[in-house]
Amino acid sequence: MFYLSQLRRVAFYFFLMNCSATAQEFADTIYSGGPILTINDTQKVAEAIAVGNGRILAVGDLSDILSLKGDGTELFDLDGRTMLPGFVDSHGHVVFGGLQALSANLLSPPDGDVTDIASLKEVLREWVNANQEAVEQAGVIIGFGYDNAQLAELRHPTRDELDEISTVFPIIIVHQSGHLAVANSKLLEMVDYNRETPDPAGGVIRRDADGAPNGVLEEYAFFAALVPVLADLGPEAFAAFAVAGSELWARFGYTTGQDGRSSGASVETLKKMAKEGKIPIDVVAYPDVLESRDYIGENVSLNYEDGIRVGGCKLTIDGSPQGFTALRDRPYFNPVGEYPAGYAGYAAVTMAQVQDAVNWCYENGFQVITHANGEGASDMLIAALGAAQSEFGDPGNRPVLIHGQFLREDQVDRMQELGVFPSLFPMHTFYWGDWHREHTVGPINADNISPTGWVRKRGMMFGSHHDAPVAFPDSMRILDATVTRRTRSGDILGPNQRVDVNTALKAMTIWPAWQHFEEEDKGSIEVGKLADFVLLSDDPTAVDPDTLDQLRVMVTIKEDKVIYKAATGDQDADSRQSPFMSDPVTAHRFLHAMYRGAGVEKSIVRCFLREELCQQLAKQ
Repeated sequence: MFYLSQLRRVAFYFFLMNCSATAQEFADTIYSGGPILTINDTQKVAEAIAVGNGRILAVGDLSDILSLKGDGTELFDLDGRTMLPGFVDSHGHVVFGGLQALSANLLSPPDGDVTDIASLKEVLREWVNANQEAVEQAGVIIGFGYDNAQLAELRHPTRDELDEISTVFPIIIVHQSGHLAVANSKLLEMVDYNRETPDPAGGVIRRDADGAPNGVLEEYAFFAALVPVLADLGPEAFAAFAVAGSELWARFGYTTGQDGRSSGASVETLKKMAKEGKIPIDVVAYPDVLESRDYIGENVSLNYEDGIRVGGCKLTIDGSPQGFTALRDRPYFNPVGEYPAGYAGYAAVTMAQVQDAVNWCYENGFQVITHANGEGASDMLIAALGAAQSEFGDPGNRPVLIHGQFLREDQVDRMQELGVFPSLFPMHTFYWGDWHREHTVGPINADNISPTGWVRKRGMMFGSHHDAPVAFPDSMRILDATVTRRTRSGDILGPNQRVDVNTALKAMTIWPAWQHFEEEDKGSIEVGKLADFVLLSDDPTAVDPDTLDQLRVMVTIKEDKVIYKAATGDQDADSRQSPFMSDPVTAHRFLHAMYRGAGVEKSIVRCFLREELCQQLAKQ
C-alpha cells in the first residue's frame, strides 16, 4: 500500500512538470486564505491547495500554487477559516442515523430537553400533538434518545407511563445506546409479550413483580419487537432514512461515513439513492455477518460504486455498557436496577457463533469489524481472532475492534500482537463518564475507559468515533472528548488517557482512512488524494483545548464540491436541526429499519419469540 501511494504521487508530480499545455494543466480550484492543516507529517501546514478533477494537484506556498491558475480556475477564499482533510467516520450507522432526524427527540442536554420522566412525557406528548396527522397515518409513535443515566429518577420509563401518552397507538422509545427500548401496552400486545413469553436468546423482557412485562426491552427482545411494528414500511421511507443520515454526517464535516451494521436491503437502498445523486458522501457498509453472508460474499469490494461499497463484515458480541448489557469479566460496580448479585452482563451471541463468523471472514480474506464493549466480550473476540489467525494465517484484512469501552491493558497488548485496529469511543467520557465512574466500573477503572493513552503508548493507531445515532455525529464533540476527557460534571476522567490535538485529529482522518484501506485516497491533504475537505470556524491546534467543543463545521467539501455550508447566523443550531423534521409523515414511517423492517431479507425474521409468533412475523 505504502509503495503504491508513493508511486502515484510521483506520477502526479511528473504529470504537472511534463504534460503538454492543455486545460488540465491548470487547476479547477485553488484554495487559500486561511490555515491549512494537512495531517501530513512531512508537510504539516500549507498556504494553498490546487485541485483538478476532484483530486489534489499541488500543496504548498500560495505563490507556487498560483502558477496553476488558468482562466477557468476558481479561487476559493477560506476567509480565515481552517481547512483540514474531510473527516472519515471510524464507526457509525449512516442509515440508522436518520433516526435522529425523523422521530421525537428524547435526548438530554446539551442535545435535547429531557431531564426526568415528566419532561420525557411532555416532550413526547408535544411532539405527538404537533404531528397528529402523521401519527394517524403511520399508526405508531416513535421517540429516540432517552437515557436513564441522565434522568433524575435514574431509571427507565415504564409501560404504564407511556400509556399516559396513548393506549390507542403503539409507542416505542429507543434508548440512546440503541440496545434497549420501552414499549407501551399497545405495542406489547401487538408483539404478544406477556407473562408467559420467555426471554429470547440474547435479550431480556423486563417484568413487574407479578411477571408481566414492564415495557423495558433489552437487546434481541427489543429488536424482535420492531419487526411487526416496521413490517409495513415502504422503500420510499427507507430511502429517505438513508438520505437523512448521510446529510447529517455531512453537516459535521464527514466526507466518508460508515454504515456499521447493514443488511443487503439497506446497502441496495444506499446504492439506489447514491445513483440518484442523493447521498452526498462516500459510505462504507458492513452487513451483519450472522445474517447476510451471501450478500457480503457477492459484494465486498475496495472500489466504490457511486460512492457506496461493502467493506466487509460486522459482528456484534455484546450490548451497551451504560445500559448494563455489555459482557464484563467481573461484576458491575453499582448497577442501577434489579440485578442479581455478581451480575456481569451477557453476550448476545455464543462463542461458537463468534468463532464461526471470524473464521469465515478470515478464510475469505474479508475485513471484520466487531462490536465488543465489555472485557468479557473483548476476551471472546481476541480468542476468536487468535484461533482464526492460527488456522488461516494473516490475510491482511485489518480486523477492527469497535468500542472496547472496558479494555484491560493486557488486552491492548494482545490486540497489538494480532494487528487489531481499535476504533474507540472517547465521547463516552463526556456523555456517560460520570455514570461509568459511579455505576458501571467504579472510580478506578472508569479512568481507563476508551484507553487512547494505552494505545498510543504502544505506537498503535486508533479511530475515534461517535456511533451515531447513539450520539450526534458531532465531530467537534469527538475532538474535545478525545483531548480533554471532560465529563458532563466537569470531571477529567483518566488524565493519563488524554492525547494531544494533532493525535486526536489523526484519529478522525488519516488513521480511520487506513482502517478502511483508503489511506491512499483520503485522510490527509497530499498530492494525488481526493479533494475532500472540511472548513472549521477556527484552528483546533491554536485554540484553548477546553474550547474545542465550541468549534463549528462551516463548510464540507467532497471531491471539490461543496456538499454542506452552514447557514448564516447560529451554525451550532443549524448543524443540529433535524434535516427532515419538516416531513412528519416520513418521520413516522421508519425507525431502525437498518436491522429489520422494510425490504429486509425474510431470513432475518428468526425465532426470537414463541414459535407461533415467529410464524406470524414470517408471514408479514
